[in-house]
Amino acid sequence: MARAITLIRSDSLSDVAEYAYAATAPVEARLIFLAGSCPLNEDGSTAAIGDYAGQAAKAIENMRTALAAAGASLQDVISTRVLVASARQEDLVTAWQVVRDSFAGHDVPSTLMGVTVLGYKDQLVEIEAVAAVLD
Repeated sequence: MARAITLIRSDSLSDVAEYAYAATAPVEARLIFLAGSCPLNEDGSTAAIGDYAGQAAKAIENMRTALAAAGASLQDVISTRVLVASARQEDLVTAWQVVRDSFAGHDVPSTLMGVTVLGYKDQLVEIEAVAAVLD
């Protein structure tokens, strides 16, 4: 299956970041804008309370479900924003590693942010994403 997106790198930017610095989608691509993927169980309870990695994994699982409902997969994601409710860089990195590992070689442009609070009780992680597919 042909993918709609192209990941872009620049020799003029540091290669320390674990993601491409930009991505494009052709004009004929259908864009999919996902709501923030939260670490919620099917019954609405928060999964993996107190566990940044566990919540990141649940958010990715829920993202996969939302993408599938839209006819896409993680390989169709064009960018992400990872929100982590912590002022500690170690917590951000813990959540990021789960996200990064989930995307494997598909290293889309991403922003990792520490925030004060997220919307659900005991929520520590939320992941926003945009995807592009060719129908």
